[in-house]
Amino acid sequence: MHNNEAFDVVVIGGGQAGLATGYFLAERGLRFVILDASERIGDAWRKRWDSLRLFSPAKLDALPGMPFPAPPDSFPTKDEMADYLEAYAARFELPVQTNTRVERLSKTSDGMFLVETSQGRVYTRQVIVAMASYQGPRVPAFARELDPGIVQLHASAYKNPSQLRDGAVLLVGAGNSGAEIAMELSKSRTTWVSGRDVGEIPFKLAGFWSRVVLTRFVFRVVFHRLLTVKTPMGRKVREFWLTKGGPLIRTRTSDLDAAGVKRVPKMTSVSGGRPVLEDGRVLDVENVVWCTGYDPGLSWIDLPIVDEQGRLRHESGVAVEEGLYFVGQQFLYAASSTMIHGVGRDAARIARAVAARAADRRLPHVVPALAESRASA
Repeated sequence: MHNNEAFDVVVIGGGQAGLATGYFLAERGLRFVILDASERIGDAWRKRWDSLRLFSPAKLDALPGMPFPAPPDSFPTKDEMADYLEAYAARFELPVQTNTRVERLSKTSDGMFLVETSQGRVYTRQVIVAMASYQGPRVPAFARELDPGIVQLHASAYKNPSQLRDGAVLLVGAGNSGAEIAMELSKSRTTWVSGRDVGEIPFKLAGFWSRVVLTRFVFRVVFHRLLTVKTPMGRKVREFWLTKGGPLIRTRTSDLDAAGVKRVPKMTSVSGGRPVLEDGRVLDVENVVWCTGYDPGLSWIDLPIVDEQGRLRHESGVAVEEGLYFVGQQFLYAASSTMIHGVGRDAARIARAVAARAADRRLPHVVPALAESRASA
């Protein structure tokens, strides 16, 4: 990629969403580049906690055109997923530009997109933001009031128990990350999980028949086909998930109870340097792991992309801003949109929309538009 280079399409994000999108763009013969801030393809997975495994079995963890190299009913590790993504990009010769952080996305006076990166500027007619909703760690403001002797980590920085001090730990947030990390930490210390009950899927991820039911019904039918923006039930669940978060998938509340994890109300403040719960209890802990979610991390987009509630303005990934698209966002089209087996369908749909717009002869060609943009810069 050269400074001021022009492309038909720029894809921002080189994870599973960006690579799946690139696969379909290549099929349609579009000139594109995939920009990713990481040093290596798959690093977003490599940097997660050591014991993490995918929720979905390998048979559902493949991107379009390439099976996942593992027994179909096994649950890949995060490093296996990272290596698969790297191999996928190599196999299909996808044009991924690593070590390239996008710093600003805007439009020029002639309607071209200007993508400003750590490696220079790029012009394009269309942009696909292929990033998950989970970018910047989110921690409550009162975190700074905790005693400085308490070790604090966000889930995004957690790797293994050796990062913590000896003694009790409080995980703030009772979603999937909090539950999974709590199960690991409960083996070596008193473990508390604070937060409201988020519910759980009605099948346990264990045993052959449970996996069959789960993969063939829950993931493929419920999450992929029933819970979509096209169905009343899907729209209702989407609203709940976007405001409250999704259910527990692998770890269940009964698992937490059996492991001795103490489930308590959400943390609301700090008193005397210690965590205070909603019921007024003060916990004496040596460690706090914040499993409190993420910010979308899209502040670099200098375009009107959000509504009054701060939500992205799009229709199943096609943004209100013409020429802009999203893939990989939570419940973009269905509950499966952030899952490996769901992102491919979204990527294919967005690639079709991009190709249709690229073929519109009423739009200026990318090269003359680029020349005009350079002249006015």
